[in-house]
Amino acid sequence: MKVKNDRLEALRMIISSQELGSQDELLEALKREGFKLTQATLSRDLKQLKVAKAASMRGTYVYVLPNDTLYKRVTTPHTLREMQQVPGFQSINFSGNMGVIKTRPGYASSIAYNIDNNHIDEILGTIAGDDTIFIVIKQGVSKDEVITALSRVVPNMR
Repeated sequence: MKVKNDRLEALRMIISSQELGSQDELLEALKREGFKLTQATLSRDLKQLKVAKAASMRGTYVYVLPNDTLYKRVTTPHTLREMQQVPGFQSINFSGNMGVIKTRPGYASSIAYNIDNNHIDEILGTIAGDDTIFIVIKQGVSKDEVITALSRVVPNMR
């Protein structure tokens, strides 16, 4: 089952990062990532993922995922391996008892979810957009304490 899950994850990443309009193009992209499968298997995978076709900005029809912010289309395509190696977290800045965390597109809500559900005492709460998280810090807590606490739940937080 791991092979299928890996293939589905690869398919999600490919669709979210490239404008592909045919199953042949999808099969070729999957092949470049090390997946060899038949058109029938690809069709079943697309159905399982609820993939649809929609008009692109260029007027062509391309594969799109259902409304899932984790896989929001990016404008600068990377290979699947590159995308999996880059963490969602990018930076954090503070002003008083507030902080702003910048993430890669589509990562903010999942990182905010991890922050909220790990009950970090130094943080009162979060509000997440697509690539930005607003955090409210408890009075009297230093920036270093916040970063230390967040580093336990946010990969690559320094």
